[in-house]
Amino acid sequence: MCGAELKPLPEGVQRVMAALDALGHPHAPVMLDDAARTAQQAADALGVELGQIAKSIVFKRKPDEAAVLVITSGDRRVDEKKVQALVCAEGQKLGRADADFVKAKTGFSIGGVSPVAHAEPPVTLIDAELLRFEVVWAAAGHPHGVFRLAPQDLGALTGAPVADVTLR
Repeated sequence: MCGAELKPLPEGVQRVMAALDALGHPHAPVMLDDAARTAQQAADALGVELGQIAKSIVFKRKPDEAAVLVITSGDRRVDEKKVQALVCAEGQKLGRADADFVKAKTGFSIGGVSPVAHAEPPVTLIDAELLRFEVVWAAAGHPHGVFRLAPQDLGALTGAPVADVTLR
C-alpha cells in the first residue's frame, strides 16, 4: 500500500451506497480528491459539462416545515415561484433552508445532499433540464462523494416527478 492508509467511507456516503444498492442502481459512489461543494467544482473535477451536475437545492415549506428537494441541472437556477406553485397549497409559502435545517431534515451537509437516503423523506422535484443529458452526476452524501446515473434514473430512485422548475 506504499504507506497509504485505507479510510472508511464517510457515514453519509455509506448510507447513499446502501440505498443505491437496495434500489438496484449499477453505479456506486466515488470519492473525489477535492471537495465538490458547488456544481462548478464537481463539473471541473469530473471533466463534464456544468449542466451534467444534478445539484440538490433544499427549500423549507411553510407552515409544515417540510423539506422540499429540487434536483436541478448545474447550469440552471431554480425558480422558487414555480416550485412553490407545485408543492404548496394556496396561500402557503416556500422559504430558504439554512444549513441546520438541511442537515436535520436530510442528514447531509450542504454540498453533499444526495437525491436518496434522506433522514426524512423530502418532497422532491426533478428539473426537466436534466433530461438533455445521457449521463449526470449527483452528490453522494458528502462534499467529496458523487455517483453517476442517467437522468431518467432519478425518477425511479426518488419517486419524484419531472417538472419545469428553472428560470428562463
